[in-house]
Amino acid sequence: MKKGIALLLTIAMVFGMTACGGKTQEPATSEPAQTEGEAEPAGDDAGTDAPASSEGKAKVAFITQSLSNASQAYAWSQFQKFADEYGFEVTLFDEDYDAQNGVSAIGTCIAQGYTAICMNPTDPSALIPAIQEAKEAGIIIGLYSSELPEGYATTEYRDFMCGTNDVLFGEIAAQTLMEAFPDGCNVVEVGGQSGHAAQINRHDGFFNTIDDSVKVLDAQDCQEWASEDAMAIMEDFITKYGSDIQAVYCHWDVGLTGCIEAMKASSDLDIANVYTIGVDGCAIGFDQVKEGTQSLCIGQSFTQMTIDAFDCITKIMNGETLENDVVWTEPQIITADTIDDYPYPEW
Repeated sequence: MKKGIALLLTIAMVFGMTACGGKTQEPATSEPAQTEGEAEPAGDDAGTDAPASSEGKAKVAFITQSLSNASQAYAWSQFQKFADEYGFEVTLFDEDYDAQNGVSAIGTCIAQGYTAICMNPTDPSALIPAIQEAKEAGIIIGLYSSELPEGYATTEYRDFMCGTNDVLFGEIAAQTLMEAFPDGCNVVEVGGQSGHAAQINRHDGFFNTIDDSVKVLDAQDCQEWASEDAMAIMEDFITKYGSDIQAVYCHWDVGLTGCIEAMKASSDLDIANVYTIGVDGCAIGFDQVKEGTQSLCIGQSFTQMTIDAFDCITKIMNGETLENDVVWTEPQIITADTIDDYPYPEW
């Protein structure tokens, strides 16, 4: 592996070593999962301030932007997978891309005396007052996969953040692109959900790393993490720039699928001549690397992220002080040459 990426991975490993609602689904960890229902989960202890379930398990909420996001659906499966091991009873609050559902979910957690909340919300800024109220109520607040906005990413507002360093992901994308095109290239960027922390950081890391040899023809963010949004943006880019496009940097693998489909359908741009970069490390990304339509997939482990989050909650419950309130998971660099070094993803 070349020096630039090797250095970035070394930094990532150092970070990693410092480790520690619209719809609701409340599975009892020893019983079948409840189907999706209303924002407030049913239960005899609703409205009480008891910090644990009737079974004596700590109640942990997972507030996520939407289960239609494949990464978050998989993350929820990992919450359920490890809950018993940590003695947690986990509940899902699906915002369905509506921040007010997140506010309502936090209110429910306060009323029902949850021990902890982990969240990857649609709009973290909109949840700040509710987060403050939950903190004052003694609930452990953890950010998962994405961080609070600058100025709020402190222990005053949350106890920890477990996730991937999205700035680093952008830096890896930029470094790899420059190594692939030592004489320079033209690139377009298809961003993730506009305003989301991952979108902002993956953009900033990329743009702060590329040098003058890389010309950004255009950059546009999606309204949601939706493949069809990415496809529409890419179609517009092809209309504007055609064969001048030499590389595509898309903020997530499934979004890159939309970009790939747009290129396959175009007579103005040959996908075989385009260097494509996606982020996430999901099964679709792996498949696209294998078929040769995705040049680089930068992966993240939601399994490790969940373990790190549960470790942080456990330490805080036990009265321990976290050595670091931010825990990074190590990125995976997946190319045609390295793909066999990684297990095929479950999501």
